[in-house]
Amino acid sequence: MRIPAHSVCTAIRDDIVAGVHERGSRLTEELLARRYGVSRVPVREALRTLEAEGFVVTRRHAGACVAEPTEQEASDLLEMRLLLEPLGASRAAQRRTEAHLKVLRGLVRLGQERARRGHSDDLRSLDGWFHETLAQACGSPALTSTLTRLRHMIAWMYVVEAPAGVESWAEHGAIVDAVARGDSERARAITAVHTERATAAHRLRSGPGAERAERVRKPQHAVNTPGSRL
Repeated sequence: MRIPAHSVCTAIRDDIVAGVHERGSRLTEELLARRYGVSRVPVREALRTLEAEGFVVTRRHAGACVAEPTEQEASDLLEMRLLLEPLGASRAAQRRTEAHLKVLRGLVRLGQERARRGHSDDLRSLDGWFHETLAQACGSPALTSTLTRLRHMIAWMYVVEAPAGVESWAEHGAIVDAVARGDSERARAITAVHTERATAAHRLRSGPGAERAERVRKPQHAVNTPGSRL
């Protein structure tokens, strides 16, 4: 059975973000194929996608390597997010479906509950799911993919000092209320304030290998076995 390249791409990207593949390190097709339990074909396709996303670069005499973004490039990503997330929320107010609203409201309820109890690990995951769902609700595949890529890149380059707390989840709730009412201007305004506040909690990772100090190293992915999360 041929393993989809997008599944391999997700596994490699997750490991890059987690610091399993350090910045500047080589990514050889043979070793990656062995690590993820696939052939070299989906690995080759995945590396091309990751290069387009900015996670991988191709160097003469070295081949594919994990990219080493500059501080300016990292700063630009946060600025792009400040501009695009409010736009996404505004579009979501115009184009969301009832299914999107159901998921968003459920995430807000869970987030507010976990925030009151101080469950920080749950809050990080719930915050990511909330923003991914809001991006999907904007009704623009191009904007959704751009916002998703931004979140992945920012998670790779920055450490968040504190997870979304009670105040942040109250803002999430206000965003969903505006989206549900179809109030695009209010959704944009609340999201702009929320994104700016969240951005202030980001701290640039200190350098190559810092990912290992900031995150728990992930186990190896096996994308061609039953029960794989991919």
